Amino acid sequence: MSISQTLLPEFDHEMANTRRALERITPDKFGWKPHEKSMTLGRLASHLAELPGWVKTTMTTDQLDFAAGDYKPFTAETTEQLLELFDKNVSEARAAIESASDEDFFKPWALRNGDHQIFKMPKAGVVRSFTLSHIIHHRGQLSVYMRLTGIPVPSIYGPSADEPNI
Repeated sequence: MSISQTLLPEFDHEMANTRRALERITPDKFGWKPHEKSMTLGRLASHLAELPGWVKTTMTTDQLDFAAGDYKPFTAETTEQLLELFDKNVSEARAAIESASDEDFFKPWALRNGDHQIFKMPKAGVVRSFTLSHIIHHRGQLSVYMRLTGIPVPSIYGPSADEPNI
């Protein structure tokens, strides 16, 4: 079995769970944040919508350098914009994973900020940690934001208080 064949079921599962959370976010809550050091709910949701796009970036480049201006944060103004970008990025990411050879996954990829290398690892590790785990982490944050603002939290890995009968 290829690396892409082992990643795709997990990717599909996590993207479906993430979309169910994002589709519940409404613009009237975008400005809310739990603490002055925290992202707003809208920025966090926008970040979640853009993160799957980093899979394509990982698979088609050798690095991302923040200092070079290669990354421009996305800020949604509507739920529709969140879902449109998320769906586009998921589709492109899935295609990038599906078409990659095992050899492609073993090629090194680096995250940089100018001369400072934040990390360098094989692309397979980047897809798992920098994208999938990163998405899961921020989706967890989003679920807390949802709870605190009264937005029903979807079941993700089992029942939630709002969806107890899955």
